[in-house]
Amino acid sequence: MFEVPDDLRYMESHEWTSTDDVARIGITDFAQDELGDVVFVELPDEGSELTKGDEFGVVESIKAVSDLYAPISGTVVGVNEALFDQPELVNDDPYAEGWMLEVEPADDGEFDELLTAEEYREQTE
Repeated sequence: MFEVPDDLRYMESHEWTSTDDVARIGITDFAQDELGDVVFVELPDEGSELTKGDEFGVVESIKAVSDLYAPISGTVVGVNEALFDQPELVNDDPYAEGWMLEVEPADDGEFDELLTAEEYREQTE
């Protein structure tokens, strides 16, 4: 069983976001398990603008290269630079040390369009 925190929202493409004033974004426990050992992460620069559903980066593992999709629109105000030297943090702790971006949301209403934890659990069963 994969960890799916109740206080986050999810995309069908396995990205998660917090719903804070500055939202953190990453990939789910399910996604990191499916990818296998993550060896490289490409993320946008601070100040970049994200549009919900658009590609914002890439995660590369020993099994595959996968695009990352923005769960919300907004401005990137933080990037987890630790991932550039330690991409394995995505595998070790996808919801804490393995977060990827901090984004100032452009429209709080977009959170309501994402999956709840319960809906995401049903998708991954």
